[in-house]
Amino acid sequence: MKAICATDLSAASEATIENETCLECLGRIGVAEIHLVTVIPSNVHAGMPGIDFEERREQALARYKRVIENAGFDAEAHVVRGTPHRRINGIADTIGAGLTVVGSRGKSPLENRVIGSTARNLARTTVTPLLVNRIEREVDEPDVVREHLFQRMLYATDFSENADRAFAAFSYLRHATQEATLVHVETPTDPGLPEEDEDPKARLEELASQLEDWAIETRTAVRQGDPAAEILAAEAEYEPTTILLGSRGHSRLRRLLLGSVSEDIVARADGNVMLVPPDRMA
Repeated sequence: MKAICATDLSAASEATIENETCLECLGRIGVAEIHLVTVIPSNVHAGMPGIDFEERREQALARYKRVIENAGFDAEAHVVRGTPHRRINGIADTIGAGLTVVGSRGKSPLENRVIGSTARNLARTTVTPLLVNRIEREVDEPDVVREHLFQRMLYATDFSENADRAFAAFSYLRHATQEATLVHVETPTDPGLPEEDEDPKARLEELASQLEDWAIETRTAVRQGDPAAEILAAEAEYEPTTILLGSRGHSRLRRLLLGSVSEDIVARADGNVMLVPPDRMA
């Protein structure tokens, strides 16, 4: 599998790239080739006072590339100009990437603003599964918050087609997953949703049995209330390393489980978040 690793060359983006455990987790799920992508906004120029982009960029990318290659991956670097999330998606599409990784914190107001708001933009537009790697906030030398990326997963579902697609990611995540919590949030009836005859608890148990066949210790939970709030409450209760969900759900009319809720989770979760987009061919 090929993966995109987006970096703005900040200390926060270094935390993802230089964390040995994070790299090991990527290797365990089948990533063999990592493409570093740094995007220079169109309104930033190399000649701006106090900014030596060329030298800093070359030094940082060379260091990152060595770290990745020393960890056993093939590595390539891409330096492009434009809107970060659009260029990241474009490169991911061009190389046939199976995963995009981006940090969730950035402090580079004049540099490549890949990390921060771009994570939220990618949550809406990503063309590959997106892993938002949570970085410590408000510290001078930040580290990743939860380095065992896929060890304990919290999977949130509304039983939509895209949620099923997100669950299918366990086919490769299972090689790094030890525990999983499967959560469904019941909300007031939405006219855009089909009637379901099957009890959600039974549907979760059916999914759980598939994971247990892979020796993943699994629990299920049906919660009631606001989807984003309940998913975050489940994160606080179960302390997963990563929340897994689809980026779209049943309804475009309301804030149900998936859709705008996925953006809220990316912005507010304490740990990592993995979003799986719909099949573009569907």
